[in-house]
Amino acid sequence: MDAEKGPRRRRGLTGALFTTPERHPTLNDVLNRRTRAPIDLFSFYIYMRDQQRSVDYLDFWLDVSQHMTLCRHYVRDLRRSVLADTPEGASKRSSGNTAGGMDVAEAYDSAAGPSEKRSASDNRISQVLRDNRSQHSKSNSQNSNNTSAPSVPRRPSHSPSARSGRSARSLRSARSARHLSSSSATPGTGHERSGSSSTPQTNVNRADVRASAERILYTYLLPGAEREIILPQSIVNEITEEIEQNGRDDPEVFDAAKDYVFQAMDRDAFPGFLQSKALGNLVSGSLMLRLILGLLGLFAAFWAGFILIFLDKSSSTRCWLILPFTIGTYTLNSYEWMLDPLLAFIGLSEYTFMSFTRIHEPYVRQLLLKRAAIAFLTFLIIDVALCVLFILVPGKRL
Repeated sequence: MDAEKGPRRRRGLTGALFTTPERHPTLNDVLNRRTRAPIDLFSFYIYMRDQQRSVDYLDFWLDVSQHMTLCRHYVRDLRRSVLADTPEGASKRSSGNTAGGMDVAEAYDSAAGPSEKRSASDNRISQVLRDNRSQHSKSNSQNSNNTSAPSVPRRPSHSPSARSGRSARSLRSARSARHLSSSSATPGTGHERSGSSSTPQTNVNRADVRASAERILYTYLLPGAEREIILPQSIVNEITEEIEQNGRDDPEVFDAAKDYVFQAMDRDAFPGFLQSKALGNLVSGSLMLRLILGLLGLFAAFWAGFILIFLDKSSSTRCWLILPFTIGTYTLNSYEWMLDPLLAFIGLSEYTFMSFTRIHEPYVRQLLLKRAAIAFLTFLIIDVALCVLFILVPGKRL
């Protein structure tokens, strides 16, 4: 009950825009896939790609979140293997109440948001990864010191070919998780979505975690990277040193970069996204098309109206002016409001040019209906005034 009431108590900076009891969504809600169209993660991804031209920042954030999920799976499997080696842990595992599984499950929905809002379970995951790395390095150093007696060389547990294959699988799983998050299907609740991917298809080993951390570094952070994002140099240097020199691959190594990207999107991109999707239902291409059609329609209406007046045509003939005046006034009014009233009345919103999705968020639908009613009333008043003026004014032949 508390988890369901919590989100409704929070309010944002632009909460006054919504007149319904529900508050407007935050960036954390959108990234956690707790919202529905037209303010869902898929629409935000399209907005970052087409409007902001900075989708690499969102992809970086999603990949870091996917890395956190990969680390959770690894720690869960590690704890299960440890518990399975003890009689007490085996009995708990058989009963289905392993402590490791509970620790990971309770933190699954906390991937999104700044690092200071992460749960204690997420911090324990990073600590377990660091402890496991230190224990692994100690065991390797002890094995290297015990070389006094000749022995047969032991084959490494992870061959290069197997490691590359596992890395490829981890990359494919990361891409599939990111594409799944941008699905246009109607999402369910947050618990349903997190539960759909909580069980991995294969076991995760430390090589997968290491490959995931290195991929993020080499794809987004290093100078000249394939999809380099602009971050403070101090953050980039610190992450590079921790991964390449200190051998870290736990999620906390990306905290500074993740917080910086989150705050940048929350400050620069998300307000515009809410403005375009919660207060309007048109994209920039449709707005420009309506501006052109509106100017042409009004130009044709005024040109034909003055000609018919100065030719002293009858009022019945001048009734044809209703058509260009209506088209020009409606399209210009839609451009001014960034909203097509007819689309709002039937519950549709445009996410790409001439591609529409149904509005599922109740308070967004109510807000768009109110704005559409005001915009449509404004259009009617202006259209009727112009038509009456040019139809009923006395003509005079020049």
